[in-house]
Amino acid sequence: MELLWFYIAVMLAISDEIHSFLMWNFLCDFYIIFGGLVQEMVYSNLQAWLVHEGLEALFHFVVMSVVFFSIEIGFLAGLVHFIIDVVHSLTIKSMGRLEHRSLHFVIESIFFICLFGL
Repeated sequence: MELLWFYIAVMLAISDEIHSFLMWNFLCDFYIIFGGLVQEMVYSNLQAWLVHEGLEALFHFVVMSVVFFSIEIGFLAGLVHFIIDVVHSLTIKSMGRLEHRSLHFVIESIFFICLFGL
């Protein structure tokens, strides 16, 4: 139980890699068409981007809820991932894949340490 925060952070990183792999390798055509449909339904690029981030957070919610059998962990994981993605996309313009993954892992680890590690 003392390392629950670590398991959550590692699984959230794996979930993000699974999401990227699935969306860009298997569902690429659908993902692009769906993005165009979302773009047509909302009023701005910002709203389309927030819908994308929200759907990604929903993916992480489902994966984490199933893996840990906990809706609370799924909700918190999706929420913290969403917030990190939004904040770093607005503030950091250029970031490599490894830097992106490291940023997420560190902040998500700190978040879950504060909740489950003390």
